[in-house]
Amino acid sequence: MQKPIEVVAAVIRDGDTLLACRRAADRSAGGKWEFPGGKVDPGEAPAEALTREIAEELGVEVRVGALLDRTVTVVGEARIDLACYETRLAGARPDRSTDHDELRWVGVGDLAALDWAAPDLPVVRLLTA
Repeated sequence: MQKPIEVVAAVIRDGDTLLACRRAADRSAGGKWEFPGGKVDPGEAPAEALTREIAEELGVEVRVGALLDRTVTVVGEARIDLACYETRLAGARPDRSTDHDELRWVGVGDLAALDWAAPDLPVVRLLTA
């Protein structure tokens, strides 16, 4: 089996809500919700990758905190090694995304109502437990 794809995601908390992002229809897993982030480049630390990905995708700066969950999920032929980190905004809330067609601030109790991408489900279960 192929080597897992190392991915990081930001669980961005603002007050009592978390940022959920819906993947644009033309992207893989289009229409599914996820926490924003992306692939870790070779030689890059996970926190560096997350800071870079959030700046690229959402145009905002974040402070990366503790690791919340790290799970490998099989999606088709790929193995996704997703590490999700507690993250805080360093400034204003994002209002756009290069990869998503909707950004939504959701209370923890409402997370389960969204149709999440498979790799994000373990951290959603953790957050809602």
